[in-house]
Amino acid sequence: MSSLTSLLTVLTLLFYLVITINVSRARTKYKVLPPQTVGDRNFERVLRVQQNTLEQIVFFLPSLWLFSFYVSPLWSTILGAVWLVGRIAYALGYYQAAEKRLIGFGLSSLSSTLLVLGSFVGIILSFSK
Repeated sequence: MSSLTSLLTVLTLLFYLVITINVSRARTKYKVLPPQTVGDRNFERVLRVQQNTLEQIVFFLPSLWLFSFYVSPLWSTILGAVWLVGRIAYALGYYQAAEKRLIGFGLSSLSSTLLVLGSFVGIILSFSK
């Protein structure tokens, strides 16, 4: 088990905790009470950041660990760090305006894709050993 990959996993989960807390704060600020998910546009963007990140984490974390095991813990951590930076940029941009999320989305999508494809190749190559 890689300590670097483990650290990146914890940082990812802490980031998710922060954006989840942001949703609670936005509910109060924009007066959107549970179970409502629509209301003020500013609230909806904060909620979308949290929901979309949850959707991406389901894809990201397994690919991060598979890449770490079958390819390289170091490169897994580097690509994972790019994903995390991308998600942070995505959140900060989306909080301001929907069109400002694209750079962060691109970074995180590219790194996720590389992690999945690399994992796939690493697993296939492991059969020939």
